[in-house]
Amino acid sequence: MIAVLQRVSHAQVTVAGECVGAIGPGILALIGAVDGDDGADVDFMARRIPNLRFFADEDGRMNLSVSDIGGAILVVSQFTLAGDTRKGRRPSFVRALAPDLAAPMIEDLAGRFEAAGLEVATGEFGANMQVELLNDGPVTLLLDSRQTRRGNDRDAGGA
Repeated sequence: MIAVLQRVSHAQVTVAGECVGAIGPGILALIGAVDGDDGADVDFMARRIPNLRFFADEDGRMNLSVSDIGGAILVVSQFTLAGDTRKGRRPSFVRALAPDLAAPMIEDLAGRFEAAGLEVATGEFGANMQVELLNDGPVTLLLDSRQTRRGNDRDAGGA
């Protein structure tokens, strides 16, 4: 799975003019499921994202997680994260996981955040969504479960 994580003061996702999900301070998580992803990738993201320390403490250092600040996560599916731009001018999306497999994985991920006690909002899988956000910092991180969990992930769940 691929995630683009943005520290936000607030964010919302709209479908057909209606707000379907909104949060205050927290993380906007754009999530893309890639061909070959499985439950281990969901497990990794479910442990890693809530525990990443990229919120400022009282000294202005990035020492706090979204859990630490009582923040929320807005989960938005984004198959375009699997886009391959190495050849030509039009991205190829053949690496994107099929929608019937990707949707349950992203729903499972959001459910795990909720089970961990976080406030969670979501977009609408497969819909044309408009995402509005105020990136705080700006702080944006890229997380790829395959590169990280299969590499050197000594600390997926902790500080």
